[in-house]
Amino acid sequence: MPFGEMSITLDDVACLLHLPIRGIFWSPQDVTEELAVELAVDYLGVSQGQAQSHVRSCRGSYYKLEWLYDLFVHHRAASSWAYATRAYLLMLLPSTDILEMRPCTVANNSVDILLSYKCWIHEYFPTVGKRGENWKPAENCGLPRAMRWSYRQGVLKVDDLRPILDELTPTDVIWRPFEDHRAWRVFDEICLYRGCLKWGETVVPYLLDRCLRQFGYRQYVPSPPLDCMMATDIDVDWISYHQSIIAVIGSSTVATTPSEVEDDYLEWYYRVSHPRLLPPHRDASREVPVPVYDVGPSDPDWARVSTLIHRYLRQVNAEDEDPQFSDLFEALHISRSH
Repeated sequence: MPFGEMSITLDDVACLLHLPIRGIFWSPQDVTEELAVELAVDYLGVSQGQAQSHVRSCRGSYYKLEWLYDLFVHHRAASSWAYATRAYLLMLLPSTDILEMRPCTVANNSVDILLSYKCWIHEYFPTVGKRGENWKPAENCGLPRAMRWSYRQGVLKVDDLRPILDELTPTDVIWRPFEDHRAWRVFDEICLYRGCLKWGETVVPYLLDRCLRQFGYRQYVPSPPLDCMMATDIDVDWISYHQSIIAVIGSSTVATTPSEVEDDYLEWYYRVSHPRLLPPHRDASREVPVPVYDVGPSDPDWARVSTLIHRYLRQVNAEDEDPQFSDLFEALHISRSH
């Protein structure tokens, strides 16, 4: 983002999907042809004969992408959404591991995994895209947070969204969106673990020291990224997560404003990263200037008011001395003081 890094975290997984984030890492077992047939019958809604014929044609415990697509179209037309969702999710995988269907059974609990990324955007970026709510947070009865949002087809294309994202400021972000959801998902300190996560042979870095503002801490210049290929024992690191938490938050302090950063953070970030989606004009310097953000109001409602006023004034190229906009500039100063 123009103002620093953000990431999908374990806390997002816990609150949006109500999936467990503790326990040992899962290593999938080898799948026999018999089990591949059984899983297709149970989770993809095909007959025993269809499943046996297809698996036999694959000469192993595999499913072809074309077959999964045909199943997806069929089940979608029949409004068999659980089967359609599993077929669709398997098509998204670079390698169609059959055992992926077992985690996908969460769709039976009415959690729309396909929209989980969109829901993450709705939670953190209220000014981006269209947000439709299915409920009021105080009346959600403990359901997964992802069910709060209803899908609304937007009209903006990728080229339209890029400048919108480049113009976002820290006050456009709800940095800690789940505080009113803690009655159903208490914050788990394991979310502050820094290390590698593992699923079977897949290992990915989980670098919490790069998005501390999402946890109420002041963002500092993080440590160099982990090389997960050099990790010795990921399972042990995961079990002893307290050690990494001490290292992560011991170098920071609790933020006094939601988007607070150390003085040298943005300079470092603009030096090592690519903070803008749109490249500068050909006749402009390639160097992108580091923005200077106002501290802004601490109250999220006042922050929203401040953002809207500031955005309008910027769009019309208003100046402080212009009497036509004096009232708006006064309103902007008032909103920033709260």
